[in-house]
Amino acid sequence: QVRLVESGGGLVQAGGSLRLSCAASGSIGYIYDMGWYRQAPGKERALIASIGSGGTTTYADSMKGRFAISRDNAKNTVWLQMDGLTPEDTAVYYCKADVRVNIWSRNDYWGQGTQVTVSS
Repeated sequence: QVRLVESGGGLVQAGGSLRLSCAASGSIGYIYDMGWYRQAPGKERALIASIGSGGTTTYADSMKGRFAISRDNAKNTVWLQMDGLTPEDTAVYYCKADVRVNIWSRNDYWGQGTQVTVSS
């Protein structure tokens, strides 16, 4: 019904930048909030940032400054710009979309996750 496909992850040196993309497709009536999360080995999945359909953004305190979230409603796409990366940013990054499929169904959908590895 709804699929989120991520891209842009990979290996980067400390101090470098990456831009992650996530495009939603399928039976989409409307997308409310979209967000980015990450999960490092041995840790729980944690919120990085979210963005509403009107462009209002929310950032986790620990992620402020270096990361920026944006979206294009017409393309059902959300991006995460990451600058000044450190090895502590190494994790699997996931996107999420709050989607109204039809009158009867509204649910969160998750991407498959993309690995980001930051080397020293």
